[in-house]
Amino acid sequence: MMYSYIKGELVEIQPESIVVEAGQIGYEIRMPANMVGRLGGIGQSVKVYTYLHVKEDLMELYGFLSRDDLQVFRLLLGVNGIGPKGALAILTALTPDDLRIAVLGEDAKAIAKAPGIGSKTAQRVILELKDRLSLVPVAGNVSPAAQAISQDSSSAVKAEAVQALVALGYSSSEAWKSVGKIELAPEMTVEELLKLCLKQMSFL
Repeated sequence: MMYSYIKGELVEIQPESIVVEAGQIGYEIRMPANMVGRLGGIGQSVKVYTYLHVKEDLMELYGFLSRDDLQVFRLLLGVNGIGPKGALAILTALTPDDLRIAVLGEDAKAIAKAPGIGSKTAQRVILELKDRLSLVPVAGNVSPAAQAISQDSSSAVKAEAVQALVALGYSSSEAWKSVGKIELAPEMTVEELLKLCLKQMSFL
C-alpha cells in the first residue's frame, strides 16, 4: 500500500503528529514539529505528502508539507544507521533548506543538534549526502541562498569568503548562508564579498 499524499481535514494536532480525516478515515501522521506548527488550526483543509514505513508488525505514516521535504527525508533514510525517527529528528532540528547548507558547508555540529544524532552520525550524513543533496530538485519553497550554494559551491571567491567568516567565529552553515544570499558580481574580490557578508550579518 502506497500513499503519495493525503488531503483532508485536520482534526487533531500533537507536538510531533497530526490526524487528518479523509474519506471518513482518520490518518495518524508523524511530522517534524516545525512543520506541524505551520499547518494552521483544527478544521483546516491540509495536503500532506506521505511516506509509509513498514517494519514487522508496525506501520507508520510520516508526513511533510512538500515533495521536496519528503525527498530529503527519503535521502536521510538512505544514510547508514538512520531510521525514520532519526530522519524526523534531523528535520525537526533543521529545515531541509538548512540541512542542505549544513551538509554542503560540512557543518557537523549543526546536524548533531538533532536529538539522538551524535557527531559520528552527523559526519556520516555529510559524507553520504554531500553529492546527493546538491542534486535534489529544488522546489519553490527552498530559499535562493540554498540554490546559490548548491549551484556555485565550487566558486573560489565564495569558498575563501566562507573560510574567512569561519576564522572570525561563524559556523560553516552561517557563513554559507550569508555568502549564498549575495549576488556575486563578475569582478568582485574576496574582500568585497566579505565586507558585504559582515554588513548583512550586522557585524558592521
